[in-house]
Amino acid sequence: MEEKLKQKSSDLIKVVLFGPESSGKTTLAMELAKHYKTEWVPEYAREYLQEKWDKERTTCEPHDLIPIAEGQIRLENSFSVIAKELLICDTDLLETKVYSEAYYLGYCDPVLERYALENSYDLYLLTSIDIPWKKDDLRDKPNERERMFKYFKGTLEKYDRNFVILKGGKDERLALAIKHIDKLLDK
Repeated sequence: MEEKLKQKSSDLIKVVLFGPESSGKTTLAMELAKHYKTEWVPEYAREYLQEKWDKERTTCEPHDLIPIAEGQIRLENSFSVIAKELLICDTDLLETKVYSEAYYLGYCDPVLERYALENSYDLYLLTSIDIPWKKDDLRDKPNERERMFKYFKGTLEKYDRNFVILKGGKDERLALAIKHIDKLLDK
């Protein structure tokens, strides 16, 4: 199991969209990939949990987290092979760790936690909650957005991750993200 959570090494600059549900991560990931003409790694949890919801009408349970994490790293590792210079990740295992702790009374599987902290990225783009929340089958915390945003931010600070907070509309967020990614690409 542990090897299935290990990030393959690469020379790519890796940027992660990070933040609470319905905060614009996927939209921004797609826009950044288009701007930089590169690949973006979709959020595996969305596909996995939507399928679970459609079949069973149940939501995420603790035993789902390792398969979700394995699927996420499998996607990231496969896109790492075809991307050039830059890879945009709609999420990472650190986000899975945050959700595990937030939903399951502070618990995170020790193996998931190990790789969430070991896998590395060059920049986290923390998406603010200043855009409207949109309901779907999987989103369930419209009244806890502020608490969740603080949890995400606190996690990045706790583990000393390089991050920038993105606020405002789509254009403002995209411009700020491009500014910070360009700095990484110029190094």
